[in-house]
Amino acid sequence: MKTINLQEKHAQFNKHWHPHQIAVVNDMQVLLAKLKGEFVWHSHKHEDELFQVIKGTLYMQFRNRTEVVKEGEIIVVPKGVEHCPMTKNEEEVHILLFEKSTTAHTGDVTHDLTQTTYPKI
Repeated sequence: MKTINLQEKHAQFNKHWHPHQIAVVNDMQVLLAKLKGEFVWHSHKHEDELFQVIKGTLYMQFRNRTEVVKEGEIIVVPKGVEHCPMTKNEEEVHILLFEKSTTAHTGDVTHDLTQTTYPKI
């Protein structure tokens, strides 16, 4: 049991849209990621996802609206809901994700940005 400094962990990587695992809680994983630009429209049939913004502003697009998630805020995307995270104006956004270990990065969608493994840092 050790504390985890999120800023120090974010400083260990630069790649956008590539989550890194920093902890496991039961069957859930805690991930950090850096985002820039627009991701991929996708959903997760069986898993919810929690996004916490550590730095910057995240725009979570849904088919009927966009939610703005600011530093210190979270958004939970329920299972089965199609979504597409994005940032604006070339801003790099740092996030923490909390999701089941079985959650596929881009759900059933295969894309150049899809990751199948997450490095542990």
